[in-house]
Amino acid sequence: MNYSYPFKGLGVALVTPFMQDGQIDYDTLTRIVENLIAGGTDFLCVLGTTAETPTLTPDERLKVTKHVIKQVNGRIPIMVGCSSNCTAMVVEQIKQFQIDGVDAILSAVPYYNKPSQEGIYRHFAEIAKASAKPIILYNVPGRTGINMSAETTLRIAREFKNVIGVKEASGKMDQAKEIIAGAPDSFHVIIGDDSLAMEAIRNGATGVISVIGNAIPKLFGKLVHLSMDGRFDEAAAIQKQLEPLYGLLFKEGNPCGVKAVMSDRGELENVMRLPLVPVSDALHKEILKGFAGIE
Repeated sequence: MNYSYPFKGLGVALVTPFMQDGQIDYDTLTRIVENLIAGGTDFLCVLGTTAETPTLTPDERLKVTKHVIKQVNGRIPIMVGCSSNCTAMVVEQIKQFQIDGVDAILSAVPYYNKPSQEGIYRHFAEIAKASAKPIILYNVPGRTGINMSAETTLRIAREFKNVIGVKEASGKMDQAKEIIAGAPDSFHVIIGDDSLAMEAIRNGATGVISVIGNAIPKLFGKLVHLSMDGRFDEAAAIQKQLEPLYGLLFKEGNPCGVKAVMSDRGELENVMRLPLVPVSDALHKEILKGFAGIE
């Protein structure tokens, strides 16, 4: 089977808005999705890290996914996160998650139990065999505790045609370049770090899955699209403007920083689910100052 690859340009790792009582605010979720589409977002990543997915119940995850699919209504592609550090569990979830309107499954390297490279390979081999949807690998060692090597990524890419890409969030440009250089034509790299988007695209990445894009989709999308067009001098001017802000958003956890920005703009309530909490007053003031005048 040939799998098309729709994930190019600006992808946004969608936040989950909550009401003050901690329940999911679906009306606000609708407005956020519409704002992102209007702002030029090319695709959405639902139930990623930025969505606080570990704090959502299985029922909530399904409801959020179906809500976003209905709202998007085919206008842009959607990938949905489905991860576990138990291979059998993620395989079972994926078998049950063959939902119309989802273009791919995003699945992270198993966290906490720190498997070997062979273990990572076998984990994704089982997922690839089980899924009727294309798979995007997700390498984020800062959260999982283990880095999936370029060698392992390329091994999976070559052996499983329904594994169509990787969200590479190791922060290692050399690793991303190695994957891009060695990948088959059907396999693509999406960078997972906002600060590296321009450089990664310059080196052959097809786009970015962004956190900052939740707050400033038009401006960050302009940086991404200029880079995709090879207009790197223009993109670099935006990069210089945003450079101080990338770190601020992650200083006290994600999505705490980006929710602070969005709450200041009246786009959602500044509410997280434990163990995440809103950023400190001092950081909130710093973020507010940093994003002043940036749209």
